[in-house]
Amino acid sequence: MTDPTNSKVLKASEIGSYAYCERGWWLSRVLGYRSAHRESMALGEQAHLSHGSAVVASHRLERWGYIMVFLGVSLGLLTLIWWLASGTVG
Repeated sequence: MTDPTNSKVLKASEIGSYAYCERGWWLSRVLGYRSAHRESMALGEQAHLSHGSAVVASHRLERWGYIMVFLGVSLGLLTLIWWLASGTVG
């Protein structure tokens, strides 16, 4: 991973960190001090990654659901058209 003190790009989390505590952001960003809460931050990062994976899986399942509904409706319409065209209406 790149050293955040050398990066010229600000991340959204850094803006949030700055808004929360300007001095803490400065100590981290400018002086390169590391947080004393690294273990908690690692657990939080892992929780976010896990949640992100669950969200991606949820979106994928939702797409499959829409595809299945579309296929079901299409098959139903084709069956109805075939039934009507076969002359067995009445």
